[in-house]
Formats: sequence, structure tokens, C-alpha cells
Amino acid sequence: MTGPQSGYILLVEDTADDVTLTLRALKRNNILNEVIVAKDGVEALARLGIEPNHDGVVLPAIVLLDLKLPKVDGLEVLRQIKGDPALRMIPVVMMTSSRQEQDLIRSYELGVNAYVVKPLKFQDFVDAVKQVSAFWAVLNEVPERLSRSDA
Repeated sequence: MTGPQSGYILLVEDTADDVTLTLRALKRNNILNEVIVAKDGVEALARLGIEPNHDGVVLPAIVLLDLKLPKVDGLEVLRQIKGDPALRMIPVVMMTSSRQEQDLIRSYELGVNAYVVKPLKFQDFVDAVKQVSAFWAVLNEVPERLSRSDA
């Protein structure tokens, strides 16, 4: 795999160990897209230009979104992304430890593109990140990204 084809990856994750594992897994799988980390939902929304609203925000190729986040949870971040006409086409993959059926159902009701339960073993985690990132950040075709000011 070679990247970056469509821009950066927005990783929304509050657990430092999971951030480190995800970055290692991306590097190990030669996903070369820049990764920007947001440690909570408020930071993710600000990065996307939702709160506060910034003109000229560069949109990511994909959002890897944890469900359980401080300040604003992953479901609310997802709701705001998919509810914004300028953002709704961004692929969002919920990467979570939650196997609760209501979390899965609610995520799909809100428009998530994929729901991945984080495996416990490192190699399984590397493989999951490889499959998700290879498809969404490298293989998936997306329209030319517009800045928020052009939306």
C-alpha cells in the first residue's frame, strides 16, 4: 500500500495506548497518510470546523472514531458529521471496544460507514487497522475534497 491518495486520517481516540497501537499498525502496513489525532469529541469537531466554525478547514480522507470519548461522545460526533452537508460524505469508521448491540444499531442509524470492534491481540489489531485503512484511505474513491469555505 502506498498513500496518501485522499488526504489525512483523523483519529479520534482518547486512550494513549490505542493511539500508539493505531499509529504503529498504520506504519507497519505502509499507510502513509498523515494522521491527526483528536483526543476528545470537542477537539474532533473543532478540527472539522463544526465547533467553532472555521473557514478553510481541510477535510480528512477518513475519520477513525472511538465511541467512548470525553466531553462529546463518538455518537454525537458522528451525528454532527453526518448531519452537516459539507461533511457527510467523509467516511467514518467507528473503532471501539463496545460490542453492545444498541451502540452498533445507533451508529448505523446515524450513518456510520463501518463499525469495527477493536481486537485484544496486537496482531489482530494490526490486521484490523490494515483492512480498514487500506480500503477507506487508499482504495476507496472519493470526490475532490473541498474546504469548508467552498462548501
